[in-house]
Amino acid sequence: MEGKGVKVLIAILVILIIVAGGVLAFKITEDKEKIADENQVQPKNDVLTTEIESKEVQIYKGNDRPIAVMIDNHNGAWPQAGLNQAYMVYEIIVEGGETRLMALFKGVDLDKIGPVRSARHYFLDYAMENDAIYVHFGQSPQAESDITRFSIHDINGISEDGTTFWRVKDKYSPHNAVTSTEKILELAKNKNYRTTSSKESILNYVTEEVNLKDGENADIVTIPHSDLQTVRYEYDSENKVYIRYARNVKQTDWETDDDITAKNIIITLCDNYTLKDSENKGRQGLDNIGTFDGYYITNGKAIKIKCTKDARDEQTVYTDLEGNEIEVNDGNTWVNICPTTAEVEIESSTQDNSDNS
Repeated sequence: MEGKGVKVLIAILVILIIVAGGVLAFKITEDKEKIADENQVQPKNDVLTTEIESKEVQIYKGNDRPIAVMIDNHNGAWPQAGLNQAYMVYEIIVEGGETRLMALFKGVDLDKIGPVRSARHYFLDYAMENDAIYVHFGQSPQAESDITRFSIHDINGISEDGTTFWRVKDKYSPHNAVTSTEKILELAKNKNYRTTSSKESILNYVTEEVNLKDGENADIVTIPHSDLQTVRYEYDSENKVYIRYARNVKQTDWETDDDITAKNIIITLCDNYTLKDSENKGRQGLDNIGTFDGYYITNGKAIKIKCTKDARDEQTVYTDLEGNEIEVNDGNTWVNICPTTAEVEIESSTQDNSDNS
């Protein structure tokens, strides 16, 4: 009997071991299948993340602090370097009917920017609203005073060490001073300037393509800043950008010879005036505080807008005629500020008219 009991006990143990082994094997198989399922799901998450990242606005991203560089726009300074890499370019009249440009860069690395020219005080308004380090080569008395008054983080090439800016030989002075983003940032750090910023963009960029369905056709846009300086933009429908001309000359990049182009154009109609100062050089002021008429132009269409700036250091707000902030295409923008008397022309191209007939 004792022998039979032992055999029964052994048999029970064997059965228990077999059952336990089966349970363990089932558990291992189940875990492997679960892991495999999770691994199959993971790529979908990766794809979703990529899609989300692809929807991020590209022209204005990251926490790099913008750099605002005064660019010479005398015809002796053409062609200029770096304009296509700027996220915004402001064009405003200066003395003699010339215009000057202020190009804003964010998170880009450029070996050559320029020619760099001197500061004018009203450009500071747009440097401040972009929280930008302000870069120039010389300054008017009004700009010098306001740089101190508003505690502007500025870099003045005339008073620097001779390495941040340099003169090139293929243009003549004063149209030949250039700089680079690397040199600017090095000097900014030496001056203990912030090189990061959390300031939101001036413009309400969106990732979906903005097509102004209710806008008028805008294949050719002509902006007379003065008797001397007229700008024209011609729409390239294949690339969905505007090619820039000044004084009937196509504008190109100094280094690459690429056409200067704009995805977005904003026109603000506000008046400049001649300052009364002891130097009598015809320097200008700008009546830019308040609400002004304007246009937003993109993808071959134009709408009328309002441009509101409540203070020199506050951001300009661009709205449609119903008061809604306009949505702006994810791309570079030229802001042309010209007199209220300027006869801005917005036209359909002759080619388009013939195609529709």
